[in-house]
Amino acid sequence: MDNKTNTLRTKISFKFTLRVMTNRNNNKKEITKLVPVSIEKAPPPPPLPAKSKNEINTISMYFKGNKTTSNLIKPTKSYTQALRQSASTSEVLKIKESFPTLNANQIEQVNNIIKGNPKPKPHIQMTTKGPSRKQIIVPMNNNNNNSFIKNSVFHVANINRLLRNAKSDVAVDFIRSNLIGIVIVTNKVASMSDLQIISQYIKKSKDINKLQVEEPCLPQSKLYLKIIGILFFPNSKSQEHLNTSDIETILKQNQIFDDIKLTSRPRVIKVSPKSDMSIVWIDIWDYQSRNKAKCLINRCFNVGRYIATIRRANINLDILQCKNCWK
Repeated sequence: MDNKTNTLRTKISFKFTLRVMTNRNNNKKEITKLVPVSIEKAPPPPPLPAKSKNEINTISMYFKGNKTTSNLIKPTKSYTQALRQSASTSEVLKIKESFPTLNANQIEQVNNIIKGNPKPKPHIQMTTKGPSRKQIIVPMNNNNNNSFIKNSVFHVANINRLLRNAKSDVAVDFIRSNLIGIVIVTNKVASMSDLQIISQYIKKSKDINKLQVEEPCLPQSKLYLKIIGILFFPNSKSQEHLNTSDIETILKQNQIFDDIKLTSRPRVIKVSPKSDMSIVWIDIWDYQSRNKAKCLINRCFNVGRYIATIRRANINLDILQCKNCWK
């Protein structure tokens, strides 16, 4: 046993003792060199067991934000909420049993009708985008319109001369006729002083009845309205129906239409073939904010012994016939 132990000790000491390498040349000094010792690495620790999903969720609750915690912790429903949900599902099942051919959307519509849910009101688009403001509208009757348009080149030169004398940057390009009067097209947007110069010139020109000429204005957005409650045959003795000229005189006689300017002539149609009432469609100039429309909608006024009411209307094309006339 002693020899074996000695041999083990000698082997271990020999393995871990530093050896000195001697050079063969005697002249040079002996240099001691260190030899690295090889040490075996310890084995890695065994892997940890995998965690279950429940443990991961409980740990992640403490490190994530409030959104995940709110999603994980769902509020409990009350008894009344659960009862309402079960009642709605039972009603849907009853509808499905009674009407097996209906699809999901149709079943939902039937369920809403049974519950009495009100339908959303349709949006009425009653204002359009206005034309270019680089033009001036001068309302006048047909006789003034025809006589003024005949000498349009002469009038353009005279108006431009007056605007230059007033040191204005606005110049007239051309003049054209319209259903309600004339339209003066300019290179820039006219100011109030320019409108006054043009108004004075038109009223002083020859062959123009200034009483039939209204004040010039810049174009605005079109707004569509309708008037209901007027008889289609105002005179019971005659069979003459209501026409546009009658509506124009009625509007001029009422004070609520003092600051209102029509974009076109009114249109009169019959409510139905068997009815004796009419609907009058009027188009007026207004701003996008509908300041003038707010003063007119749902207003009432007298037409003879009847009371007419102004309502809002959808955007309609300039068609002189209605759905009843096409039948």
